[in-house]
Amino acid sequence: MEKNFFCSWSGGKDSALSLYKAVDLGWKPQALLNILNEDGENSRSHNLSFSILKAQADSLNIPLVTKNATWDDYEKIFIEALKEFKKQGIDSGVFGDIDIKDHRKWEEMVSEKAGLKAHLPLWNQSREELLFEFFDLGFISMIIVVNQDYLGEKYLGEIIDRKLIAEFKKIGIDPSGENGEYHTVVLDGPIFDHQIEVKKKNQVENKGYCFQNLELK
Repeated sequence: MEKNFFCSWSGGKDSALSLYKAVDLGWKPQALLNILNEDGENSRSHNLSFSILKAQADSLNIPLVTKNATWDDYEKIFIEALKEFKKQGIDSGVFGDIDIKDHRKWEEMVSEKAGLKAHLPLWNQSREELLFEFFDLGFISMIIVVNQDYLGEKYLGEIIDRKLIAEFKKIGIDPSGENGEYHTVVLDGPIFDHQIEVKKKNQVENKGYCFQNLELK
């Protein structure tokens, strides 16, 4: 059944693959939703600049919707955005979580409060098999955040591929980063009109995480 949906868009690999799978089902993407920090310059979760998020949305031909929030009012702002979507005829939300039950519970709760249905196209699938599917489809993604308890900043700016996944397994971390070991930005793939060209800037540390700042070329 055709659905008008928004995608909860981090800019990373899991949200991109979930968007791909929803579109492949024939569903119609109406918006990408990203919550920015208070000043509206970077995404709250991955510290991606608004300009890169906008470049992704333009290449995907899907409108980008952003809201500014602190962590304290994140949930409230998120639900308000979903209520706006409901008024626009959007009936579903697509999320990229794989198997963390608390994440799914939250996504279903905020969707229900806005009268929407939450869909998780990657749910309960093999983390590693999803990675290989992501590669085989031709997606390209770069590591932009590392949790310093698991990975060093030398991995920032690296393009994820099978070789890197094998290295992560040898280190002993989850190769998909589903437990927060790392986060990514997707630069190209089968649903993009063109690749997002970026260049590396400085790296920033904050509360046990290290971030690779990027800008558009």
